Amino acid sequence: QVQLVESGGGLVQAGGSLRLSCAASGDRFSLYQMGWFRQAPGKEREFVAAIRRSGSVTNYADSVKGRLTISRDNAKNTVYLQMNSLKPDDTAIYYCAARAALTITTRWNDYAYWGQGTQVTVSS
Repeated sequence: QVQLVESGGGLVQAGGSLRLSCAASGDRFSLYQMGWFRQAPGKEREFVAAIRRSGSVTNYADSVKGRLTISRDNAKNTVYLQMNSLKPDDTAIYYCAARAALTITTRWNDYAYWGQGTQVTVSS
């Protein structure tokens, strides 16, 4: 099993940037595909980005392509989400998730391990 703790959320003006981090502990981090999801008030949880174990393959939701970048440092057991050109629609709780499988997916119920989430608020 792996335990996940997100950090880096906060309040930022539209057009600003934030960098989210997700620190993993427990099992060997490099065995897990990692994903970021978000959930806004009154909305369903939605996929944001995912990265394969080696970091060689990434996938993004269309709504964030070109603005958000997922990366990982297996030596530090951490996955990141660099968020640039933020919009009010990006306001949500952001969760990182881990999946012990061969592929990354965009479906939240394919991920078995979740952090507690970090709030991102973008003001207009």
